[in-house]
Amino acid sequence: MAKRPYQPKDYFFRKAKEEGLRARSAFKIDEIAKRFSIFKKGQTVIDLGAAPGGFLQIILNEVGPTGQVVGVDLAAIKPLGRPNVKTAVLDVTADDFAKSLEALMPGPVDVVVSDLAPKTTGVKDVDLARSHRLAGIALDISRTRGKPGGHFIAKLFMGGDFDQFRADVRAVFKDVKVVRPDATRAASMEIYLVGLDKR
Repeated sequence: MAKRPYQPKDYFFRKAKEEGLRARSAFKIDEIAKRFSIFKKGQTVIDLGAAPGGFLQIILNEVGPTGQVVGVDLAAIKPLGRPNVKTAVLDVTADDFAKSLEALMPGPVDVVVSDLAPKTTGVKDVDLARSHRLAGIALDISRTRGKPGGHFIAKLFMGGDFDQFRADVRAVFKDVKVVRPDATRAASMEIYLVGLDKR
């Protein structure tokens, strides 16, 4: 039997269009948020790798008008039409990134979300290392700026130093979950690590 061709307009793609969401990936953060009760009204949230804004749409609905959300990406994010969200074009690997992020959202935050992904090379070890480096940057932000009792969500590729990274997350959070949301494409290596209840 012939392998079915890749279908970009799958169920989650169509559902996102129907619900006015910018990306099918919005269902990933929605599933994680509901499973672990991540967000609450009035929270402060940082979303890394936020373009085109699908995660931001879900997060904004969860934290409500009293919440404050910042989304950053290498690509510009089209305005979301909400007064309580700021977006910026920033490189998380830049030396001054932490300072730029602090200027956008000063002080401690409740949740750090990372959907950062490297430009893949096709060389598995290289792609894994780059993925874990980006997740590590997100964890550093959560470690230094996350409030006690706060949460962390990061996408990364399974493999390589995954066990070490999970151990690093466990050192910061009381509980750690590994999640592969239903909206993840079958061929994808990605999973999400969820750190719950910051120490």
